[in-house]
Amino acid sequence: MRVLITGGAGFIGSHVAEVVRGSGHSVVVLDSLLPQAHSGGEFPEWLDGFEVVRGDVRDRDVLGRVLPGVDVVCHQAAMVGHGVDPSDAPDYAGINDLGTAVVLAAMYEHGIDRLVLASSMVVYGEGRYRCEAHGTVTPGQRRVDDLDAGRFEPGCPLCGEPLEPGLVPEDAPLDPRSTYAATKLAQEHLSSAWARQTGGTVWALRYHNVYGPRMPKDTPYAGVASIFRSALERGEAPRVMEDGKQRRDFVHVSDVAMANLAAITTPGSAGTCRPVNVCSGSPHTVGEMAVALAEAMGGPVPEVVGGARPGDVRHVVADPARARDELGFQAGIAFEDGMVEFAKAPLRG
Repeated sequence: MRVLITGGAGFIGSHVAEVVRGSGHSVVVLDSLLPQAHSGGEFPEWLDGFEVVRGDVRDRDVLGRVLPGVDVVCHQAAMVGHGVDPSDAPDYAGINDLGTAVVLAAMYEHGIDRLVLASSMVVYGEGRYRCEAHGTVTPGQRRVDDLDAGRFEPGCPLCGEPLEPGLVPEDAPLDPRSTYAATKLAQEHLSSAWARQTGGTVWALRYHNVYGPRMPKDTPYAGVASIFRSALERGEAPRVMEDGKQRRDFVHVSDVAMANLAAITTPGSAGTCRPVNVCSGSPHTVGEMAVALAEAMGGPVPEVVGGARPGDVRHVVADPARARDELGFQAGIAFEDGMVEFAKAPLRG
């Protein structure tokens, strides 16, 4: 197969490109080299030997040059992360949503009917919770006065009693709570509409907290693992918000690349956009991640600072069953091993 990987020079996309080509497929990488993730403005050395094209996914002329002969589009290109403030919204919507719409239109024009979409766990908002009295419930936004007082756990929206967090399946209610999250859900909706209209197939891979080599550093668009790693390299203690007990699923980028390969090579159902959690299946707290990374780097003990950013959620832990059952994907890198490797892995300047 010939596979177009948009955003293929980025953190996740470059690993996907290597795995896909290593499996015997032809790969073309399209990337605009956004300065938020590519400070050097050039294609990285790890893509030497790849067919690379510098261009924006919103440029129909560029897509017209790279799409002929392509069998599957693996759409990784996006503006990611929490961002700076709401003034980022036009950039997020333009790159993520308009970009996806242009890619889908171009795929239709060139008769390409298979898409693998990089989505995200942020579409869920809070994770899944169970109340002893009311069963599965969806808590609302946490109140500022509760967060200021150190009350971080959401209560039952019906009775206010404590909740038990559980695994989030793909059919959980969707409640994006940031600009980035809203644009990722919009990407899924656009892709779903395209699939229904064209009979095409989409795997929407909802990445959980991805970490590993080539993460961008020293930027508000990086993930928490990169932020902690950058602090430790400066000799500073990682600053852990809330009480550090918020639960996430940290999944290594090499495993995420393998999930993409599975989606690229697994036919989907015509006319559908099928969401799939991409996770390790082994949840850990943010505090545990900070401690593991500090120990691996021989750095200062993390500092728990309390507080929370607007839109932050408490627990999001994924159910890995659908990825295993439908894509044959299971993560292979243990949290402890991955953190030791990440402590020394090269980051993106």
